[in-house]
Amino acid sequence: MRRELGWDDIEHDATSVVTVGTFDGVHRGHQVIIEYLRERAEVRSGPSTLLSFDPHPRSVVHGNQIGLLTTVDERARVLEELGLDRFVVIPFSEDFAQLPPADYVEEVLVNRVGLQEITVGYDHRFGRKRAGDVDLLRELGEQFSFDVDVIPPQTVDQHVVSSRGIRELLQEEGDVARAAELLGRPYQMQGLVSHGEGRGREIGYPTANLALQDPRKLVPKRGVYATTVVLPSGRTCGGMMNIGRRPTFDEMEVTVEVHLFDFEGDLYGETLTVQFLQRLRDEQKFDSPDALAMQLSEDERHCRTIVEEST
Repeated sequence: MRRELGWDDIEHDATSVVTVGTFDGVHRGHQVIIEYLRERAEVRSGPSTLLSFDPHPRSVVHGNQIGLLTTVDERARVLEELGLDRFVVIPFSEDFAQLPPADYVEEVLVNRVGLQEITVGYDHRFGRKRAGDVDLLRELGEQFSFDVDVIPPQTVDQHVVSSRGIRELLQEEGDVARAAELLGRPYQMQGLVSHGEGRGREIGYPTANLALQDPRKLVPKRGVYATTVVLPSGRTCGGMMNIGRRPTFDEMEVTVEVHLFDFEGDLYGETLTVQFLQRLRDEQKFDSPDALAMQLSEDERHCRTIVEEST
């Protein structure tokens, strides 16, 4: 798959069959679009091309940080697995957001990226103040000689799948199991193992403290989760993750830490990939470290069962 990340990397290809959107999460609804895009690209003998944006357009336009379901690199890896030919990432800025719809189509889609056909959702909007719609896109397609395909919203279990809905599941409920159903794979985070306070080791549950590779990455609701962990070697082991402030020790900073089952070794400075399987409980304040250790022992038994059932 060709990765064209930023304006300087874009190579014009007028034979491209294009779809446009942030595609954060590359969820099951997105996957249907990509499958259709690949089919059309094969018919038209051009590269299937996804035009995405970074940072997230809403974070620029509205000024509020959007927790990412997928970083650009994660997005690229999933898209490559799905068989996409070309992944183009446009740097989204305030200036870019001010492009009138017709200018965006001519300057970006036609002149920079290149296309002979475009696939979009029925409610696709583009250009300054999202003023452009499907009808305008069809008019511009006639003007610049490209075809427009419009597809309906995609559903799972009769529910429309959206990146926003998955974010809400993760942030408000911590429902990583349902999120995985909608994503088509477990939700995951990558982080660099950094030094912590050693609290876990003191009570018999040493943890790897993770510094996320991208601070914009969405962290699920605070609590305890059953996980699998992919080590730098490629080995996968079960794990138990805590996201929270460790209230038993009266700490205030939110930490992301994972206890690995049946692992011994030094992971400081290594990158781990954590895949979420199921949420166990909210974070709690215990009367003593011993009481916390007893609860963690119960959590571990529960987590090990979940991990075994997932393999």
